[in-house]
Amino acid sequence: MGTEKITKVRLGTEGPEVGIQGFGAMGISEFYGETDDTTARDTLEATVEAGVTLIDTADAYGRGANEEFLAPFVAAHRDEITLATKFALERTDDPHYRGLRNDPAYIRTAVEDSLRRLGVDVIDLYYMHRRVPSVPLAESVGAMAELVQAGKVKYLGLSEVTGAELREAHAVHPITALQSEWSLFSRDVEISAVGAAAELGIGFVPYSPLGRGFLTGAFADAGKDLSGSDFRKFQPRFSGDNAKTNAALLEPVHKIAAAHGATAAQVALAWVQQRAEVYGLAVVPIPGTRKRSRLLENTGATRLTLSAEELALLEPIAGQVAGDRYPDMSSTSAARE
Repeated sequence: MGTEKITKVRLGTEGPEVGIQGFGAMGISEFYGETDDTTARDTLEATVEAGVTLIDTADAYGRGANEEFLAPFVAAHRDEITLATKFALERTDDPHYRGLRNDPAYIRTAVEDSLRRLGVDVIDLYYMHRRVPSVPLAESVGAMAELVQAGKVKYLGLSEVTGAELREAHAVHPITALQSEWSLFSRDVEISAVGAAAELGIGFVPYSPLGRGFLTGAFADAGKDLSGSDFRKFQPRFSGDNAKTNAALLEPVHKIAAAHGATAAQVALAWVQQRAEVYGLAVVPIPGTRKRSRLLENTGATRLTLSAEELALLEPIAGQVAGDRYPDMSSTSAARE
């Protein structure tokens, strides 16, 4: 018997039709510990088999290596997937440097580099990875719109912007998707961004819907298993007392999972997907994994429905989480709202 495919949804009013759950490819290259190319390639093949069609990367992941790694997979499945990538996080050979650029000249160069690395003529969904407030949004989105007109990009997206910024950008050129962190642990986007997206007919793509793995229940021991190359050991929510506090918050998640014969990860993913019903917009989370078994576990969450009583048990969690999402919140929407 083949893998059961997930259902599809239209991303935004006039956007592409994609699987109701996408795939975040970031961890294939770095950030979450050691990687294995053979296992990662097998996991990528599993996405297509499961009906996961929105494949998400960025030029910053592995300093371009993530896009290059995806290229053979993209070539083999070009007509079956919606390919998303991003610009704005400028990285150099200095591992400690993290620059942000939104100027039109940089955007024009960045897209050409991504097209080359990915081996494609057009990018389906092109995101501004982070907003640089000092650069007029109209200039940045205007440059992105030129890429659509030139046939290099089909749809535009933004990441980690406020509701006001989303409206401003959408007035310059239609925005198809907003990608920001959204999970049981992170609900900052509900301040204004989600409502604005629903009002404008923009799809929402939650990244880190599993709280960078914390919501799976794998970090009950205060992150002691994090390797030297795993960036989560620097994240406030994974550190010391914060991690212990946050692990305790997962009790209702585990209780609900047990009642359904599901996993904690599936409950967390089902929760974020059911926010679509609350706000009336398409919600396509992009959990990432390097294992086929986890990919199939994640897609299984699309067939899990939580009751009103169960949703009520999960409601208080975000307000009790200890620690910020990042050590420096200056480039995220919550820090500006």
